[in-house]
Amino acid sequence: MSTLLEKHIVELLQERNDKAISLLYEHYGDTLYGVAHKVVRNDNLAQDVVQESFVKIWKKADTYDSSKAKLFTWLFRITRNTAIDKLRSVNTKTDKEIQMDVSDVYNLGVDSIKPEFMDVRDNLDKIEGKYQIVLEALFFQGMTQQEASDELDIPLGTIKSRLKIGLRELKKIYDPAIILLTFVLNVL
Repeated sequence: MSTLLEKHIVELLQERNDKAISLLYEHYGDTLYGVAHKVVRNDNLAQDVVQESFVKIWKKADTYDSSKAKLFTWLFRITRNTAIDKLRSVNTKTDKEIQMDVSDVYNLGVDSIKPEFMDVRDNLDKIEGKYQIVLEALFFQGMTQQEASDELDIPLGTIKSRLKIGLRELKKIYDPAIILLTFVLNVL
């Protein structure tokens, strides 16, 4: 691509002229699709990545600095980063779906005692709120500890501590003979 055409595209982008996107797509679309496809290895995802990349390019047009990088390098980085983000997003969703399907939160080896048959939920309000939130996320929403950490914006170590303390507090409410809580507490 000629330097003159590249400058023209940059000017159009920075002026927010729609023609810039058409020119970008015409001259870089296939190559950026190739970049995206190399990362995500899926036609539909690659198309999504290119579309999201063009939106980002449009929004970030005023941040492009020709003294720092050539236009293609800037476009490449945006597309590659978008593809990596898309891949992470898809993998995270897939991991969460798998974890929900094979979650062993309720399957602790004690088939006769299950939280949904006990009044655990009713007694959650008897413990401190910070422990309630963690127990609710882990046992009644089926989240893993990492998912609860991400969702609640609480460090993973704090989730583990609050789970352990919350279970200990619940254990005080119930008769210590309740095997489930003792078992879960000892597993952690």
